[in-house]
Amino acid sequence: MSVPRKIEIIPVPGVPLIKKGDDIAGILLDCLRKSRITLEDSDVIVIAQTIISKAEGNIIDLRNIIPRKRAEELAEVTGKDPRLCEVILREAVEIVRVGRGPIIAETKHGLICASCGIDHSNVAGDMDHIIVLPENSDASAREIRDRIREETGKEVAVIVNDTQGRPLRGGAIGTAIGLAGLVPIWVRAGETDLYGYVLEASPIAIADELASAASILQGQSNEGIPIVVIRGASYVKGEGTASQLLRDREKDLFR
Repeated sequence: MSVPRKIEIIPVPGVPLIKKGDDIAGILLDCLRKSRITLEDSDVIVIAQTIISKAEGNIIDLRNIIPRKRAEELAEVTGKDPRLCEVILREAVEIVRVGRGPIIAETKHGLICASCGIDHSNVAGDMDHIIVLPENSDASAREIRDRIREETGKEVAVIVNDTQGRPLRGGAIGTAIGLAGLVPIWVRAGETDLYGYVLEASPIAIADELASAASILQGQSNEGIPIVVIRGASYVKGEGTASQLLRDREKDLFR
């Protein structure tokens, strides 16, 4: 039996509060230098969606939003601010389910999540300020990955993660909404198990597993650790996209 691998989850300290126009890749590299963290080939850098959205200016002031009739109707059913409902409608391609509180929607990125991933937490200002998902998290991840390769010579993977709920499971976990440098689903068909049986399927959402592992350190409150480095994880290198993690509609048994 082979010796189990050791996986490290390393927090990147010193990341400042991010504002519009900030260079996330430059800030990351500076924080790594100051904390004397040297990247290695095959490291996975996981970055919280919130700081990507902030740097890209995806913050909305609800005081500038005028809700339409549909938003007012959603607000009446859910108890949410009608202005927030209006933004959800703008970000959504489909409203999937509505309850007393939650609005489950499909975003223009294809993600199905509560409130289109819109959040109030860790946004400067008052509750009138909300943050929406990046326009293209894969592109953001690729840009950061390319800068790291250019400045360090290291071949790493980058994941942009967000906290989302799951059908039929309580609580929320970190999920990959953008990535570069890895194949998000590791298909282990053809490998053998401990008894020599050949696996026929076993597709593993490795990008989500890494995103979730990073969330343990990143936290959801005032931890102030939006970036972590995961070292020692096994994954397939390649140019995948987060959309590969989305289940085809015809195979979706929950809608």
